[in-house]
Amino acid sequence: MLLVQKYGGTSVGDPERINRVAQRIALSIKPEHHIVVVVSAMSGETDKLLGYALHFDALPDPREVDMILSSGERVTSALLAIALQTMGYKAISLSGRNAGIYTDSQHTKAHIEYIDTTRINKLLHKGFVVIVAGFQGVNEKGDVTTLGRGGSDLSAVALAGALNADLCEIYTDVEGVFTTDPRIEPNAKKIDKISYDEMLELASMGAKVLLNRSVELAKKLGVKLITRSTFSDNPGTLITKEEDIMEQPIISGIALDKNQARVSMVEVKDQPGIASEIFGKLAEANINVDMIVQTLAYNGRTDLDFTIPKTELELAKNIFKSLDSDSFGKIEYDNDIAKVSIVGVGMKSHTGVASKVFGALAKEHINIMMISTSEIKISVLVDIKYAELSIRSLHRAFELDK
Repeated sequence: MLLVQKYGGTSVGDPERINRVAQRIALSIKPEHHIVVVVSAMSGETDKLLGYALHFDALPDPREVDMILSSGERVTSALLAIALQTMGYKAISLSGRNAGIYTDSQHTKAHIEYIDTTRINKLLHKGFVVIVAGFQGVNEKGDVTTLGRGGSDLSAVALAGALNADLCEIYTDVEGVFTTDPRIEPNAKKIDKISYDEMLELASMGAKVLLNRSVELAKKLGVKLITRSTFSDNPGTLITKEEDIMEQPIISGIALDKNQARVSMVEVKDQPGIASEIFGKLAEANINVDMIVQTLAYNGRTDLDFTIPKTELELAKNIFKSLDSDSFGKIEYDNDIAKVSIVGVGMKSHTGVASKVFGALAKEHINIMMISTSEIKISVLVDIKYAELSIRSLHRAFELDK
C-alpha cells in the first residue's frame, strides 16, 4: 500500500509538534506500506520570510521571493526526517527539486507540469519514509518556484497521483469537512463522505478546509482524499467519486463567502459587444466575476449586476474609469454583502430545494439580492449583517444537524 500524508503549518508549528507528527507517522510504518510525507512550513514562517523580503522592497523580485519562501518547507522536512531517524526509522527529506516536481515559470503561483518519480520510488523500495517539502518545485531553467496559496496540499495530491497512491491524507487542525462552519453554527456535523464535485463547490464558495485547486486535481487524477485532524484519532472526511458514496443526502453543506462586492451598472447600452468589453477588461486584470444578473432591456438600455472579490474592488473601479461613460448611466458599488451557498448532489434528483431556501430566508425577513444556481448548488447574495443568520436558518431548514 502506498500512502501520501500531508501535514499543514499548525501540525508542524514547533519542534514538539514535529515530534508528535513523527510519532503519528511511525504508527503507519508497516512492512507492506510505502509512505511519502509532504509538509508545510512551520506556522507563521512563510509570513515571516515574506516580511523579510518586503523590508527591502515593496515589490521584490518574484524569483528571489520563491528562493526565500521555499526555505520554510525545507526546514520542516529536514527536522521531521531527523525526528524519525532518532526513533530508529529510515527517513530522508527532499526539496521539490529533489522530488522531481517540475513546474512552469510563473514565480509565486506556478503550476505543476509533471513529476519524475524515479528517485522517490527508489527510496521507497529501499524502505525509506520520504519527506517532501511542499509548496515548491523547479522550472525548466532550474530555478526554484512556489505554487501559491494551498501549495502544499497541491504537492501532496500531485505526488499521490503520480505515484498511484492508494490514499492521500491531508492533516490539518480541523477534524474534517463540516456541514457548515462550526463557529457560526455549533450544531454543524462532520461529513463522513463527500463527492469531488460537492467539495469543489464548497471550496469555491468559501469553505476553507481545502482549496479548490487541490480538489480539482484530485478529481482529475482519481486520488482518494481524506482530510482529518493531526490532534485527534477521529476519522476524517473521505473525498471521493460520487459513485463510491452509497447514500447521497439532498444537501451536504452550506458555505459562506464574505469576500464579495456587488457592482451595479445602470442603464447599460443594450447592444452587441458591451458585455464583452466590460468583462474582457476585468479578465485582462485577472479579476474573477462570479454572479451575473441582467435585467430585461427597455428603450435600448438594461441594468447589469455582478459580483467580484471584495479585495479586487478598487482595481475594478480603476478599470471602469477607462470605459466609455456613454455606454452606461452610472455605476454603484456595495461591499457590505455576503454569498451563502447550499451544496449537494442530491439536488439533482429532488424538487423544491430552491423553494425551501427562499422560504427559510423569508421567515427570517432576509432579502435576497441575487441568485445563481448550478446542478448541485444554489447561491444567494444577502446583506452581510444577515450572513450568519442565513447560515443558521438554512442549516435548520435542511436538518443538517441530524
